[in-house]
Amino acid sequence: MRPLLGTLLVVLIGLAAAVAIGFYPGFSTTSDVADDEQEGFDQALVIKFSHVVAENTPKGLAAQRFARLMSEKTDRRVKVEVFPNAVLYNETDEMDALMRGNVQMIAPSFANLSEHVPAWLTFDLPYAFLSDEAVQEAFDGELGKLLFDKLASKNLVGLSYWGNGFKQMTSNRGPLIHPSDFKEQHFRILPSKVIEAQFRQFDAKTTPIPFNEVYRGLESGVVDGEENTISNIRTKKFYQVQKYMTISNHGYLGYTVLMNKSFWDKLPGDVKKPLVEALEETAHWANENAIEMNRRQLEELRHQGGLEIHVQTPEERREWMQRWEPIYQEFEATIGKDVMSRIRRLREKYGS
Repeated sequence: MRPLLGTLLVVLIGLAAAVAIGFYPGFSTTSDVADDEQEGFDQALVIKFSHVVAENTPKGLAAQRFARLMSEKTDRRVKVEVFPNAVLYNETDEMDALMRGNVQMIAPSFANLSEHVPAWLTFDLPYAFLSDEAVQEAFDGELGKLLFDKLASKNLVGLSYWGNGFKQMTSNRGPLIHPSDFKEQHFRILPSKVIEAQFRQFDAKTTPIPFNEVYRGLESGVVDGEENTISNIRTKKFYQVQKYMTISNHGYLGYTVLMNKSFWDKLPGDVKKPLVEALEETAHWANENAIEMNRRQLEELRHQGGLEIHVQTPEERREWMQRWEPIYQEFEATIGKDVMSRIRRLREKYGS
């Protein structure tokens, strides 16, 4: 009996060690998922998807949905591991992590992507998109394809557009109704030259702050206000540290689902095909869900009280647009005439 017990003990110890270091079939804890050891995909292929927002936001929910669809469409041969809330990388380093291959997918905001590819500043132009229909046409049409084409030089592949919603203005110092109301106030912004210019035109100061540090910045008074979607204001509880909000819909916040190109090129067709299908289905759902979430959560903010909400009038919108019009000329060379001409056509089409 002793030899048999000894043999069983050795086997059990070996299995425990295998699980602990990630060699158990179908299980992987390695960070180098793009390494040669996975080229054969004889075990479950792991795709690490890192993002910086909460799980209950439009992007967080979309990432979870995409992961489920990939598992279903590949009979669990592909496992998408989603890491929310900047647990792996924050806004300032997720792009570099993707380029190095430390993760395989991210979904940065358009503004964060513009630091690497200036043409993406187009999404930060104030009042570039005047309706949800204009946004969807940009995603699905010539503009979306043109911007994806500009990613190739950075070893990136653009796979999908996910919406979050239109941005609103918030502040602690007073209502934001006219451009003069912004004077000398200090706003948190995403790292975007266009957004910086937007506030500069209103004589306001700006400081870029990573998303997961915004609440602390507002609470401590480092900044007076910020611009964001209703869903972000609600889920991150910015309403607890802000007194005033203007429903201005002056800008659009969305995300680009990106993959490391070297990793993408190694994927076989029977993985690429369901991946593209899963992203298409997710994008359709996500963009509709973002509209509904923002509508519902605005009502929740109204009912709970504590935040003074002003809805911008058509006259006030024209006043803001007029002050911001010089920004288009200022950034045309940086963004590119090919991109800017398409933005102008969208504004004309949906501005009537």
